[in-house]
Amino acid sequence: LELGGKDPGYVMEDADLDAAADTLIDGAMFNSGQCCCGIERIYVHESLYDAFVEKAVAIVSGYKLGNPMEETTTLGPMAHKRFAALVREQTDEAVALGATPLIDPKLFPEDDGGAYLMPQILTGVTHEMRVMREESFGPVVGIMKVRDDAEAIRLMNDSDFGLTVSLWTKDTERAATIGAQLETGTVFMNRADYLDPGLCWTGCKDTGRGGALSVIGFQNLTRPKSYHLKKA
Repeated sequence: LELGGKDPGYVMEDADLDAAADTLIDGAMFNSGQCCCGIERIYVHESLYDAFVEKAVAIVSGYKLGNPMEETTTLGPMAHKRFAALVREQTDEAVALGATPLIDPKLFPEDDGGAYLMPQILTGVTHEMRVMREESFGPVVGIMKVRDDAEAIRLMNDSDFGLTVSLWTKDTERAATIGAQLETGTVFMNRADYLDPGLCWTGCKDTGRGGALSVIGFQNLTRPKSYHLKKA
């Protein structure tokens, strides 16, 4: 059974920057971050890092936090105020340890300290911070700069979870090579947070066991019986 994830995104130097920023940030903030396969940490090649962060901040700064029944709202509340409290704790702890919050609280006056929680992007994060290691399940994402694929692979695998990973590159062979080295249930290339009924939905490590969708999903809903017959 799937338990959760700390799903990463990796933006390589040949990625479509606009598409990567739009999709990964949407994956991080969709449903106020309350999605099992939501993006919770992003690694960006150093050549695109500054531009990616700038685009990410612009996207999030344009959100409207509020009542989900109102047409102008683009970001609703957390499911419970205790979930929002956990995200606030992780964010405050990261900032205390040296992370930099890039989203201005003045843009989100609707943040009431309860279930309504403003989104946040953090830079200067490390894997010593809970926000980069524990499941957040809320509208916060940390962005780290990486030098090369080897560093990105090491950081993506440095997690107790393994549900999905989102790779951004124009090179299919490169994505497949990196994907083979990642401890995860699903490898996306140039997309994120997506289900295909023909592919198994599964995870590894503390994400859980078993699988859904595909033929494996049907098998998990049946009880097999074995007959071991030997002639007298």
